[in-house]
Amino acid sequence: MRLRIEVTTAATELAWTKVLAPGRSLAYDLLAREAPELGRQLHSQGAGPYGMVPLGHGAPVFPQATRRRGAYAVGGRGWVELGSPLFEVVAAFTQGIKQRELLDWGGTAFRILNVTPAEPPAYASGRGRFRTITPVVMKGTGRDESGSRTTRQAWLLPTDREFPVFFQRNLRRKAESLRLDPEVSLTEISWVGAKRSFSVAQGAKPGAPVEVELSGPPETLQAIWSWGLGQANAAGFGWIAA
Repeated sequence: MRLRIEVTTAATELAWTKVLAPGRSLAYDLLAREAPELGRQLHSQGAGPYGMVPLGHGAPVFPQATRRRGAYAVGGRGWVELGSPLFEVVAAFTQGIKQRELLDWGGTAFRILNVTPAEPPAYASGRGRFRTITPVVMKGTGRDESGSRTTRQAWLLPTDREFPVFFQRNLRRKAESLRLDPEVSLTEISWVGAKRSFSVAQGAKPGAPVEVELSGPPETLQAIWSWGLGQANAAGFGWIAA
């Protein structure tokens, strides 16, 4: 499930370091106020056997903002989205947002206009096409084809040889973390966007937006839609277009 927070702002741009990073702080602040025990658990331990954190968010979107080269444009009416496959997380987000008039997005004020929940698609056929609007980040082994380690910062792009293997593993671990059927598969990478790095608390993470086709149990596909693709979803990466 997702929450779309409709906002307006008089600002005209965001620093690139503030495009994604504030979302994680916002999510944990809402949990701390509305569901403190759950927030502490997710922050310290995550969920399930892998310690994954089942929440995500996107970058602020302002469709009518004037684009300028080298800047992330904002202005006028837009929205910010938060989501989680866990109902109790989205319920806490909803309750917390309804008590606020403003969002502090890394020092930029967004005035809240409306809050709208959104249910995931049904995926009744057991197949779904997912396109992200923020980069998907994924770490590999850092080894070349001979097995020699070439880097410890082994960030993969969707065109890299290891990417499908680690992406598939991430999908199944998400399902297992939620005690859902893990028989979900990557069947196609149909589009890869431009490489982009965003700075978050742990430093810059490189990746690229993608469009993929997945097959699997409908409930598992719905959970992935609510969570995001790849790693570091709580930091805003791999957010799927509605």
